[in-house]
Amino acid sequence: MVQRTSSENTNSEQAWETVMRVVYPINDAEQTLPLYAIDWTRPHIAKTTLDARIDTHCVAFGSMNQSALQRMIRNAGSSNEVSCDEFEVTGRASITLKDHGHISGCTFFNAFPAAYWRRWTGVKTVLFEAHVQGNAKISIFRSTGRGLIYPVAERIVKTSGSVSSVAVRIPMTGLMDGGYFWFDAESLGGSVTIADATWAVPSEARTTRHDTSMSIAITTFNRASYCMNQLRAIAGDHALRERLDTVYCTDQGDDLVKNQEGFAEISADLGSQLTYIQQMNLGGSGGFSRGMYETVKAGNSDFVLLLDDDAISEPESILRAIQFADYTVRPVLVGGGMFHLDNRTMLYTQGERINQQRMWMQPSKGLEYNHDFSTEPLRDTPDRHQRIDEDFNGWWMCLIPIAVVEKIGLSIPGFIKFDDIEYGLRAKKAGFPTVCLPGVAVWHQAWHDKDPARSWEEYFTERNRWLAALLTFPNQPPRMLVETLYGDASLGLRFVYSAMALHHMALRDIFRGPQYLMDCLPTKLNEVRELRTKYPDAQIEDTLEAFPEPIGEIEPLKNHPTTMRKLYGSIVKLVIKSFIKNVNPDQALRPDGSIPARDAAWTWQAFNRVNSALVTTADGNGVAWLKRDNKLFRKSMLEGLRLSSRILWNWKKLAAQYRAYDITSMKAWSHIFIDK
Repeated sequence: MVQRTSSENTNSEQAWETVMRVVYPINDAEQTLPLYAIDWTRPHIAKTTLDARIDTHCVAFGSMNQSALQRMIRNAGSSNEVSCDEFEVTGRASITLKDHGHISGCTFFNAFPAAYWRRWTGVKTVLFEAHVQGNAKISIFRSTGRGLIYPVAERIVKTSGSVSSVAVRIPMTGLMDGGYFWFDAESLGGSVTIADATWAVPSEARTTRHDTSMSIAITTFNRASYCMNQLRAIAGDHALRERLDTVYCTDQGDDLVKNQEGFAEISADLGSQLTYIQQMNLGGSGGFSRGMYETVKAGNSDFVLLLDDDAISEPESILRAIQFADYTVRPVLVGGGMFHLDNRTMLYTQGERINQQRMWMQPSKGLEYNHDFSTEPLRDTPDRHQRIDEDFNGWWMCLIPIAVVEKIGLSIPGFIKFDDIEYGLRAKKAGFPTVCLPGVAVWHQAWHDKDPARSWEEYFTERNRWLAALLTFPNQPPRMLVETLYGDASLGLRFVYSAMALHHMALRDIFRGPQYLMDCLPTKLNEVRELRTKYPDAQIEDTLEAFPEPIGEIEPLKNHPTTMRKLYGSIVKLVIKSFIKNVNPDQALRPDGSIPARDAAWTWQAFNRVNSALVTTADGNGVAWLKRDNKLFRKSMLEGLRLSSRILWNWKKLAAQYRAYDITSMKAWSHIFIDK
């Protein structure tokens, strides 16, 4: 089952297991190659990497002379776009350097995440091996959590037609705060082929004493073609299938995967490694819980991997996740990062925390969302060398030990939103942390072309946010009153009154208790959609000709840096203004102007000086006429205050009620699956 390699010292009897193969993209290489290998350039070490005290000094613009200003502009304008011109991918596990080509393997997918292995396993030494043909210099490097780079070893290889093996042992030292291992390669004349590079660890450090296996849970709803691509990727990877028991493909739609062209062939290829299930639409939580439920019930797998149907997988990532889990000193959830599907080198996130005051997610370690490795490669981004700890991982890809599922149960029956967050927090409280392992990731559609506030999703976000807070913090609620009022005000000042109504429906449903939460799982979506149709902001047309010509042009929004304190202050002023004024939406004969989706999605400032506007949808396919309604705004704000205050007043009682009902148990979910 497991791939093992010989020791670099022929006199040693130590057994090694390959836990990370160095791989390269075969498909879509022009979009993803910088994540695997890049042309070598001289490392750029920022002064702050050497001395963090520099960041405590203010920039003295008043005393900056012309030459200093020009130097700053030159540095800011220099392009760091990486190139991949000095080598060619010649196979899944091989690249060929051109004459005097020089490449670096300090990349997201091929740098060994040494700090994570140091923190979560008992491994003390790592073995790098590769096969080299040609005249080359192979250099091994390591980094620290500060992003400082140190050489470890150098090997000169001179071969003509034969293949030479390179092996280097690297001690796991200096890695407490972070750090990677990687190799660079340089042609010393002529082409050079490097193949079958691997990172291996001593087998004796394994904490699982048998060859483990996993099941994969995929849930899909009318994304049949995407789901087929996932199944093809899994079926086509031999090494992955050696560790696979079965794929639970839970189909909840009416555009069925089984009716897709090629399904019969894939099904025949996978055989017993595919279990196709049809059920009513129970959302992501219901689909993933079904896969978890069936995996536990079958009793064959050590892990269950939750995998989004519309994500593009790197099969090696799946193997790395389970191989890492085989060595951890205690059971952990192994998560994968998420790259943008439409910008393949941009990492949306790798590890998130929950702000316990706001009950909202944020990047770990203060790292920003949306990091582009094609402009800021790993080697030249010191912050990315830190070991990142997190509270949860998105369920676009997350490996969960069955021991954890048996201990803490399945997902909350929340349909969508916050199910993955609540599960990660629940697991952490039970002693099972989440590790988002570098080198493990999928490509998934990002959120920048969505505005959840203008869709039915807002109901589930609000309800499950409160539910997760009740379950996670039963004795001391987060700052939910402030968050609710801020959220309602933000929506109302953007004239999205349907979302305010969904918020209040969500809060009322919290009082209806855990049994209602389970009973309404397959039907709530229709209720939510029906409520939205009563509001003008939900009346979407596909052409501007459906509306009167706007009176004028609204000045484009100019964002300025600010703080949450200032945002709260400005929104309070606008709320007071809206409480005082009376604007009747029925008197709006023509829109004041048009507001693009970019300005309308996340801020209310664009609506400050208008009473109605044509606002495009986030996906660019529709437009709605949004109108100010001060009377409805006042009524909705007071209702939000009343409902949230009531929940907070009854916090401990509600928390105890939901926790006692055990809504995440196998038994509770079995009733849902049988009844639905």
